Amino acid sequence: MIDPVSAFAAAQAAYSVTKKLITAGRELHDVSSHIGKWYEACSDVNKAESQRRNPKTFEKMSQGSDSLEREALDLIVRRKALLEKEKEIKFLLNYRYGPNTYKEMTDLRKQIREEREKTVYRQMEAKREMMNNAVILGLSLGIFGVLGGGVYLLMLAL
Repeated sequence: MIDPVSAFAAAQAAYSVTKKLITAGRELHDVSSHIGKWYEACSDVNKAESQRRNPKTFEKMSQGSDSLEREALDLIVRRKALLEKEKEIKFLLNYRYGPNTYKEMTDLRKQIREEREKTVYRQMEAKREMMNNAVILGLSLGIFGVLGGGVYLLMLAL
């Protein structure tokens, strides 16, 4: 499961580097890799939020009793901060490199998102499923062991 706090911190770091590069007048090819990191971090934040909304069985059992209000406020603050920073990146890109630059970058963002969905997130989901299945198998074996041991002890007593 992706940690939303570290994903948000990565987004902030990528944003600050991107903003510095754009305001310093760097070329677009120098800035594009950092913008890609920014979008990847934003995607990780969004994925962490969706994982938090739809936890697996093992994750439900291990979740603490966090304050719902605090969690909701954290999600809203992260979303608003990312939207604000994205608007600023849009303005800076269009100002520095021309009016269609942001559109080109959003097309690139869609392509990166599709590639990540195909590879990274599928691997993460497979890992979560394996962990969930291992916990269910362990609990099932434990229950069958207790039941089998009880039946065995009953047979010895008779």
